[in-house]
Amino acid sequence: MSINSNINWYPGHMVKTKKQIIEDLKLIDVVLEILDARCPISSRNPDMNKIVSGKKRIILLNKSDLAESAENEKWVKYFRGQGITAILTDSKLGNGINAVVKTIESLMKESLEQSASKGRIGKSTRVLILGIPNVGKSSLINRLSTKNSAQVGNKPGVTKQKQWIRIANKIELLDTPGVLWPKFDSEEVALNLAYTGTIKDEILDKTEVAYKLLEYLNKNYKENLLERYKLSENDVEGLSTTELMELIGKSRGAISSGGVVDYEKVANIILDDFRTAKLRKNYFRES
Repeated sequence: MSINSNINWYPGHMVKTKKQIIEDLKLIDVVLEILDARCPISSRNPDMNKIVSGKKRIILLNKSDLAESAENEKWVKYFRGQGITAILTDSKLGNGINAVVKTIESLMKESLEQSASKGRIGKSTRVLILGIPNVGKSSLINRLSTKNSAQVGNKPGVTKQKQWIRIANKIELLDTPGVLWPKFDSEEVALNLAYTGTIKDEILDKTEVAYKLLEYLNKNYKENLLERYKLSENDVEGLSTTELMELIGKSRGAISSGGVVDYEKVANIILDDFRTAKLRKNYFRES
């Protein structure tokens, strides 16, 4: 399968959002950039990276519970080497949330002290939160604010309107819709975003996406597949990816009339199992 990097899927609201973010940055002290811990490079909007380059920045490696611990630590060190603090977060369980607030306060301490010395006491810190669709941004905001202030959904692009949310004493957060970019740098990036559900499933052929994901997992995380689908090494030895899909389909009852494997059902099973962590922790090797 080859995913075309020039897919015509870039929605008009993303163009408007990008322009609005550039305007809003004039009011912002700190930028929180949320990435998917399983594929930090693929889930990092290169346009936004350039736009916010002059701001104080914190990177949140969200969904870190779905990624391998050793890889998480490598990415934390990677961003530290770029002079950016990276925090491992899990928006579902709330892990790392306290560290986010403390880091914002630490980054702003000197600046606020300077403002106070000039008589500007009680100034709030304004924070902008950025993240591509389906990276867990809204869930993380809810954790930060300790209430359901942001609309949350399981489909990419649910958040549509700009919101200011108080997340701590004198810290205000500006939420923005997830913004993708109009052209992918590589097929690798496109595939990683398709696997994690960032690109809407309606845009691409789910069966082909699941095929490529299964191919990757079989090569790098075979033990996860064997455990999830109750298969043995002997069961899968020498099988092509198509044959492996058929085997999984038969083991999970994804059979259409006439006893033929329903590939669309198998694709849904594989993608759902991956996205809900039923295939255990993993990550994508990024070049």
